[in-house]
Amino acid sequence: MAGVECEDTCNHIHGIDISHYQGHVFWETIAENSNMAYVYIKATEGGDRIDSKYENNLKTAHKNGLAVGSYHFYRPKTPQQKQLRNFTTQCRPHEQDLVPMIDIEVTNGLQTQAFCDSLFKFLDLVEKYYKQKPLLYTGANFYDKYLLGKLDGYKVMIAQYTQHEPKLKDDLDYTLWQYTGKGHIKGIKGYVDKSRFMRRHKLKEIRYKHKK
Repeated sequence: MAGVECEDTCNHIHGIDISHYQGHVFWETIAENSNMAYVYIKATEGGDRIDSKYENNLKTAHKNGLAVGSYHFYRPKTPQQKQLRNFTTQCRPHEQDLVPMIDIEVTNGLQTQAFCDSLFKFLDLVEKYYKQKPLLYTGANFYDKYLLGKLDGYKVMIAQYTQHEPKLKDDLDYTLWQYTGKGHIKGIKGYVDKSRFMRRHKLKEIRYKHKK
């Protein structure tokens, strides 16, 4: 892509996801970028880790009018209820514009069946708490190896850092594609993860439905 960012040359709906690794983020500058429609902010990981920049990023992104969601990095060997408490304490429903996202990247040494048992117990807890299914994030290779055919009914973001759209073994109709982990955007020093919606999929599909 030789320095040309995808959003410079297409009409897809784009967004970013960030964590403390991005350091200080100039949200006012990002909000001025009309190509960026949404942002997912890391809230928690496992049973007790809280991203040090989460509260400030959430508040400031909202202040600047961005559509914001929060994500949790899942640790399969950590008790699900402990992870749920950690995430829900930070990811408060009334502060979310987008459905929660669960980052699924590791098995922590569990065999596939044990890993899936652990994961889906957690996903059920998340769905019951927020009263809607979370968005799931995972890599193309990880999906093909551990989750093939298991995510029907979920909105999925697939990570694959190539110029070509990911092709999964079961032809899953995934919702978003994270196409680079080394994107650039004014307002963030260094690299940032960028993603976009696929084909017919739209931002309204991952809007948080606030229940009365």
